[in-house]
Amino acid sequence: MSGWAIYQATKKKNDFFFNTFIMRPIAGYVVALLAPTGATPNQVTLLSQIVFVAAAAVMIAAPSYAGGLIAVALVELSYCFDCVDGMLARHKKIASKTGHLFDFFTDESKALMLVAAVAVRLFRVGGFGANARVWPALDYRFLLAGIAFVFVVASATSLTNFVRRPELSGREQQVEAHYETTAPDKPKSLVGQLASLVFGALRLVTHYPSHIVIVAALDRFDVFFWAYGALHILYLARGWLGLFMRFGVRGQ
Repeated sequence: MSGWAIYQATKKKNDFFFNTFIMRPIAGYVVALLAPTGATPNQVTLLSQIVFVAAAAVMIAAPSYAGGLIAVALVELSYCFDCVDGMLARHKKIASKTGHLFDFFTDESKALMLVAAVAVRLFRVGGFGANARVWPALDYRFLLAGIAFVFVVASATSLTNFVRRPELSGREQQVEAHYETTAPDKPKSLVGQLASLVFGALRLVTHYPSHIVIVAALDRFDVFFWAYGALHILYLARGWLGLFMRFGVRGQ
């Protein structure tokens, strides 16, 4: 089976533009190479994690322009393998709930590594701070912001895991990723439509593989850092508002 045929047979609904037209077609050819071997989807997931650890290490150890490009190239390679694992599982018809959960766990650990690595990079080279002024190299405020954003991203991950629990959502654990199997409800009110646009943009921006190459090309990891942290803060605030309404106001 050709790589293109595998891509067509394993592509998802409700997927990101970047995935649909760039990364998953590439991943289809990687699956075609791996399918005849004994490689398992979980082994590919582990490989993706190892490559991402290397990307974070380069981000920290080589805070130059070239180092940023190399680190991001490794991030994209890791993400390619992240697409390959699920596509390989679907191609071989061995997709499982445990495999999906393992994949989600590694994805979220990558987000934490990325935030921490970028914070250390900015600490070493400097960049725009939260006050829109340039903070010099070795400014400890980047490290404090990094610690805060790691906490925020970890909290957002915990929130996501909590609200997707079958006991709360009424939806059993799926084999596929949540966003790829659940079409969002279309709001009818103007406020709802505006909120949907905002969080659609949030979903896109937090999907860093879609645009981190541009970040590296422009050498604007500082802008990415603050945007990524702020968007997770908004996500966390929205989630907690929903929990407050459910458990505090309605008492459910």
